[in-house]
Amino acid sequence: MLKNSFFKTIPFLLFIVLFNSCDKEFNVVGEDIIGDNSFDIQKSEYPVVAYNQKLGPIQSNNLDVNPLGIYNNPSFGTTNANFVTQVALATIDPAFDASATIKKVVLTIPYFYDKTKTVVNTDDGSSTYVLDSIYGPEKAKMKLSVYESGYFMRDLDPEDQFSQPQKYYNNQYSDFNQLKIGAPLNDGSNKAENSEFFFDPAEHVVKTTNSSGTEVTTRTAPGMELNLNKDFFLNKIIKAPAGPLIDNNAFKNYFRGLFFNIETVGGNPGNMAMLNFKSGKITITYSETINSVTTEKTLVLNLSGNTVSLLDQSNANINYTNATNPANSNSDKGDPNLYLKGGEGSLSILKLFGEDKYGVDGVSGAPNGVADQLDVMRKNKYLINEADLIFHLNSEAMGASYVPQRIYLYDFKNNQVLIDYRESTVVASNTKNNKYIFGGILTKKSDLEGGSYYKFRITNHIRNLVKYADSTNVDLGLVVTEDINKFSFYALRNKTGIPLKAPMASVMNPLGAIVFGNNIATDDKNYNKRLKFEIYYTKPN
Repeated sequence: MLKNSFFKTIPFLLFIVLFNSCDKEFNVVGEDIIGDNSFDIQKSEYPVVAYNQKLGPIQSNNLDVNPLGIYNNPSFGTTNANFVTQVALATIDPAFDASATIKKVVLTIPYFYDKTKTVVNTDDGSSTYVLDSIYGPEKAKMKLSVYESGYFMRDLDPEDQFSQPQKYYNNQYSDFNQLKIGAPLNDGSNKAENSEFFFDPAEHVVKTTNSSGTEVTTRTAPGMELNLNKDFFLNKIIKAPAGPLIDNNAFKNYFRGLFFNIETVGGNPGNMAMLNFKSGKITITYSETINSVTTEKTLVLNLSGNTVSLLDQSNANINYTNATNPANSNSDKGDPNLYLKGGEGSLSILKLFGEDKYGVDGVSGAPNGVADQLDVMRKNKYLINEADLIFHLNSEAMGASYVPQRIYLYDFKNNQVLIDYRESTVVASNTKNNKYIFGGILTKKSDLEGGSYYKFRITNHIRNLVKYADSTNVDLGLVVTEDINKFSFYALRNKTGIPLKAPMASVMNPLGAIVFGNNIATDDKNYNKRLKFEIYYTKPN
């Protein structure tokens, strides 16, 4: 046990005062401490066991952002991400004159880019962009094919008597692939839009001439921009019978959506980008000639409705395979490395406070179903000042792999958030950094500084365990997350296995992190980077 005097812990107490507005019960404990004047804050490292849990195919429909592309992760394996979306009429029941002809059909989907690195050229107004949320070699070429989908995506599940939303899973690639219709729609001569596609960071520049004869230059931020087959949309939309276009319910059955299929080309490794497909659209530009007057018009189809992210895993790293193999499960003693992988990946399960050998006093009697060290804390009515879980990144095992910027800790048994997650700190400039007191954000440090790590504060969770004898010391789950603000859970396809659900935000993130677990030998060079469960507490007199 590490003991600290009151004066040595003044900086820690200042931290408490600064953040007590986010921790209502902290106020009460603080008042008890200060009013007594006879306390000594102590710090102890408590037992924690953490082990790996492989995930099977998982629900992946209607995510806020979705990966597209191929990412070769040397620490985990290859992820191939395809995508399917329904489309909807922006204007229902459109009417077209018999003279209508299509000028162009353009599919656009914006890319994420780092606004802090955008450089504007004041001479001509052009901008240079740096893409964000893209993984792999820059401008890696891939083959992108966009097909009409023949798979009807229901809203409601008949297996649940149409009372629950229909689930679609990451491993349903073959279901959608075999029902794609015809040739790719992005069949133009520009290879950068199909056979040699890449995520282009360049801005889009369009020059037009206005009614006064003045040239007008329009610049837009980087994004996917594909010219689609005009004949297809002429027959499918312009010449469609009236019934299928009368509303979007009919339309989504008539035109069942788009299937984005991506493949490697010429031995290129490919790369992967996170995309907000819901911001995408198809713009059909057409003209009608009535009474010798030609008018140019547009019709927009939004990429909205049901979607599914199709994630295929292959070429798995042997260390990852072995560590997450159920036959190698080490749930009693824990694992030396914890593999956290998004999508159809893996998570870690944590058990706090160690063994239960004795009764309610933690030192004698028959086991009572409560960890002995928790029993001791309850018996002595410890006042919990702070409780932390610290996970150090295994940078050697990660190698050149991209590192997730955040991981997420939750109640594994009940598939719900921890009480500490409910704090409301906000970072307006980057909402992915919200709830930073709860934590899980990567803190980057050099090896000389102890190495990079993720830290969670679970003070309220531990405080409740100590204060309320009827509270349950549940197992905790640890995953990567794409967005800390998303806290819903998605179902695994196997309805009889363990677990049955995992956090939705983990499905969204294609990356993986390897952090040190608890089971590291004392003579190992990484012993000081082992998983740590630290509690600052006060013993009442």
